[in-house]
Amino acid sequence: MASAADTNPAQNPSYVLGPQRTKLQLSLMVNFFLLMALYSGVLGVLLPNQIAEFDEASKAANLAWMFAITSIFSTLTTPIAGALSDRTRSRWGRRSPWIAIASLIGSAALFGVSWMTGFWSLMVLWVMAAIAYNAMQPAMTTLIADRFAPETRGAVSGIVGAGMTAGLTAGTVVAGYLAGERVLAYGLFAGAIAASCLAFVAINREPPSDHLPRRPMHWGEFLRGFWISPRAHPDFAWAFASRFFIYMGYQAVAAYLLYILRDYIGLAKDASNIAIANMAIVTLICLVASSLLSGWLSDKYQARKPFVILGSLIMGCAMVAPLAVPTMQGMWAYAAIIGVGYGMFMSIDMALMTQVLPKSALGDEGKDLGILTTAVNIPQIISPVMAAVLLNLFANDYRAIFWAAVIFVFGSALCVLPIRGVR
Repeated sequence: MASAADTNPAQNPSYVLGPQRTKLQLSLMVNFFLLMALYSGVLGVLLPNQIAEFDEASKAANLAWMFAITSIFSTLTTPIAGALSDRTRSRWGRRSPWIAIASLIGSAALFGVSWMTGFWSLMVLWVMAAIAYNAMQPAMTTLIADRFAPETRGAVSGIVGAGMTAGLTAGTVVAGYLAGERVLAYGLFAGAIAASCLAFVAINREPPSDHLPRRPMHWGEFLRGFWISPRAHPDFAWAFASRFFIYMGYQAVAAYLLYILRDYIGLAKDASNIAIANMAIVTLICLVASSLLSGWLSDKYQARKPFVILGSLIMGCAMVAPLAVPTMQGMWAYAAIIGVGYGMFMSIDMALMTQVLPKSALGDEGKDLGILTTAVNIPQIISPVMAAVLLNLFANDYRAIFWAAVIFVFGSALCVLPIRGVR
């Protein structure tokens, strides 16, 4: 049970109030908007186009390899970086150094990707960028647990979730229209996130952490700390499973969306790039409205689970649309419905995650949220490989991917039901 200091902003000096809270909320929204825009634009459009140019016949297999290898490194990076940020002692705080330095390293590597002319050289630089960005992301996410009182996190999560989901759409739009200007597109994404992160650290000064007791590093204890017992912390385990299943379904479709438009719907290369951008605009409108409204309602009724469950079910319905109508009309329906469901899920999921963390006097929120982030990263390893296997087994029939996605996304909703510590 949370103490009074945990729930009352006035009694916890680390919680932000008034204009400071508004400024931090908006800054987090902008940062996550740009980070998600980068991920969606690069992973959904720029890299698939670049990989297809290298070898059209092997594009699906190479894309699966790229996602799998990248995600292995991402999965390892997030909890380790989160745990190390918990232990960071500096006059800039625990999280800010990770946000600033990692964003610069990641953006330099990302810009280098635009000049690559071979698959494996592209892979090396993109993995470097992914490691840096995944070292930065848990530090930003943990600021929600560090700086906001629990009863306000639904609204914060809704605002940040709206930024994230809008970024996913905006990145696809920008990349779709700039797909023919590769260097410009990569440079735009890399420069925007680096500048935003440096500005974030400068205008949202985190309380110094250099006065905090230093925690000795015992590697055995450090590594054991990444195991969180499902028996001791069942809510944490169910939340992890829910995230894992929904991203298994979502990533399987999202990773291959450009190829779905070309090989399942039958669009030409240029038409598919424009179509994926226009679909993203439809998704953007739906998900921003859904995110903001869901976050507000979640705080109003102090309820998280119903919104996460409903969001999962709506996403499952979106996956059915292209199966029922395998034309652009079905894809337009998918774009709209996935926006509503994913906006609702993402806006509340972050608040739910901060409330299922194991209680610790050591300040391990960064590590624990990093572990929960692996529930997003692991599907990025498995789902593209699963999709490639399904395409091979079913003679390149993309319906197999949609059916698998429906099963996983509906399964996510079932995993939320047993969570007891959050309404």
